[in-house]
Amino acid sequence: MPRPAPRAPKVGFVSLGCPKALVDSERILTHLRAEGYAVAPTYDDADVVVVNTCGFIDAAIDESLDAIGEALEQNGRVIVTGCLGARPERILERHPRVLKVTGAHAYEDVIGAVHEHLPPQHDPFLDLVPPQGVKLTPRHYAYVKIAEGCNHKCSFCIIPSMRGRLASRPIDEVLRESEKLVHAGVKELLIISQDTSAYGSDLKYAGREWRGSMRETRFLDLARGLGELGAWVRLHYVYPYPHVDDVIPLMAEGKILPYLDVPFQHGSPSVLKRMKRPAHAENTLARIRAWRTTCPELVIRSTFIVGFPGETDAEFDELLAWLNEAQLDRVGCFTYSPVEGATANALPDAVPDEVKAERQARFMERAQAISAARLAKRVGTRMRVLVDRVDGALAIARGPGDAPEIDGVVRIRKGGKLAVGEFADVEITAADAYDLDARVAT
Repeated sequence: MPRPAPRAPKVGFVSLGCPKALVDSERILTHLRAEGYAVAPTYDDADVVVVNTCGFIDAAIDESLDAIGEALEQNGRVIVTGCLGARPERILERHPRVLKVTGAHAYEDVIGAVHEHLPPQHDPFLDLVPPQGVKLTPRHYAYVKIAEGCNHKCSFCIIPSMRGRLASRPIDEVLRESEKLVHAGVKELLIISQDTSAYGSDLKYAGREWRGSMRETRFLDLARGLGELGAWVRLHYVYPYPHVDDVIPLMAEGKILPYLDVPFQHGSPSVLKRMKRPAHAENTLARIRAWRTTCPELVIRSTFIVGFPGETDAEFDELLAWLNEAQLDRVGCFTYSPVEGATANALPDAVPDEVKAERQARFMERAQAISAARLAKRVGTRMRVLVDRVDGALAIARGPGDAPEIDGVVRIRKGGKLAVGEFADVEITAADAYDLDARVAT
């Protein structure tokens, strides 16, 4: 009689935080699957649970601690990793029963902890992993992390202390991974890092071979290579350095999406200086105008902080005036929150919470009006969209200016015949503050 196949050890996974943390989770799961572990869909099914945490702001820390507590309550065997793991005392003070705490992108430590508390049972029939690895996103889009860490010392941020200095991946490695993803059916590549514009500077832009030619490990060469793959390419976390100008023509030519996610954070030079932001002295409004001259279809998204220590009424008015002129398409706004370990905590003249909230409301009201006006100009135009889901007669899709989960959507009426993960050509019929309505183009 054949002996029964051994039961694969099962790992549950909770992934919190930004897309960069999601990529870390995918990498860990890919490694575990290659060793014969199964991914458990529920706490009850898991032999051990890994919680990948975020520790950037207080709200994220609270969410991470709550998630750890839930995993302990529902399962009892929990390994913690991620950004909050850089401060294990915060975790152990509240949850001393966790099995292990590791820091951000500490892949080997996480795998080692899983091995310690749930040894692998190697079986070649369980170890087959697709070439693109295990993905936590829908099949038709994927995040590609090109670098880890950051060299900046922004006064409100502790990412360098959690994730280290900039460490870029060689360009051929990134392009090969992206190529595998496209071959596996991925239609959209979302390029992420802490500072995408600085890509390759730590490697002195070393050249590597891909597709029979040498490519330098730098932002422009990466964008050119990705543009050869035939997928949508979306660039995130792009600081507005002068060399970003060189990528805009690729957008105008349709090689990569006309979309830039630029973390401007503020529009007042004096606030930016206190934030110790890179390129704070750059004339960003002039750069935006030049970008749009080269590529009129360019969509720019950004995030901002209001209520930074010492922010005066005049500085906030500078921010509103900057936003009026910049006419950004997609905008998010946070009130300043002290982060343990950030140098901004020592700055004088804290802004009262009620003033922060009032400024955030005024900022978002202005941003919403700009977004509504810019989207209204798209009514009557044709657009190529990527379908994310279909619910009866309604299909939900995204256009070139819409990143998943953070930007708007395109609602397609009578879109029941469209397929998830496929492109469609539509005509825009209506717009609101953030989203578009459309019908299938004839």
